[in-house]
Amino acid sequence: MKITWLGHSGFRIEIEQAVLLVDPWLTGNPVFPAEARADAVAGATHILLTHAHGDHAADAASLSKELQIPVACIHEVSVWLNGQGASTIGFGKGGTIDCGGAKVTMVNATHSASVDFGGGALLPAGSAAGFMIKGEGRTIYVSGDTDIMADMAWMGELHQPEIGILSCGGHYTMDMARAAWAARKYFNFRCVIPCHYKTFPLLAQNADPLRAGLPPGVEVIEPVVLEPISF
Repeated sequence: MKITWLGHSGFRIEIEQAVLLVDPWLTGNPVFPAEARADAVAGATHILLTHAHGDHAADAASLSKELQIPVACIHEVSVWLNGQGASTIGFGKGGTIDCGGAKVTMVNATHSASVDFGGGALLPAGSAAGFMIKGEGRTIYVSGDTDIMADMAWMGELHQPEIGILSCGGHYTMDMARAAWAARKYFNFRCVIPCHYKTFPLLAQNADPLRAGLPPGVEVIEPVVLEPISF
């Protein structure tokens, strides 16, 4: 299994027979090198979207058409993307889909979720979500943009993820200290990978408070763009 950060909240996850592009915002992402785009998306089998904001979804339709792969996302976003010419798998919270042998379950997140790019008015787009991705004997929790929520209690108990990819840059999502609190209270992670940080000055620039707030033995891996993390 390999997890590669594409900057901001974007990841390439190689698991089972799948290559998942999670929230792959590449165009205009200030921390993603444009010349690396082809390598970043090579062999991708699915796109997973947590919600429709431009810093997560702006490239989804174009990548779907270019790579001829489906975008898996909440139903309302899938309908909108179909209108942009994308192939989609629309599903809902609690639903599980098979992506090349990896089982992807949509879970709750607390965040706004409109389509906010393209130059038009804001369009309603369902609600924000996260994912539990199970394969190769492990479960990865992709939080999506969220704050702490009580749902994390049952999500941690039921899915028992070992790896947490947590949006924790602050301002728009929970910050590092809040993410550490949630991880302590609701999960039993072996490893936490922060995201939705470093992209802009407004966001956290390092994960020191996250690392300080986690129990001993929980590894914090600050990802480096395009450097794979192997498990």
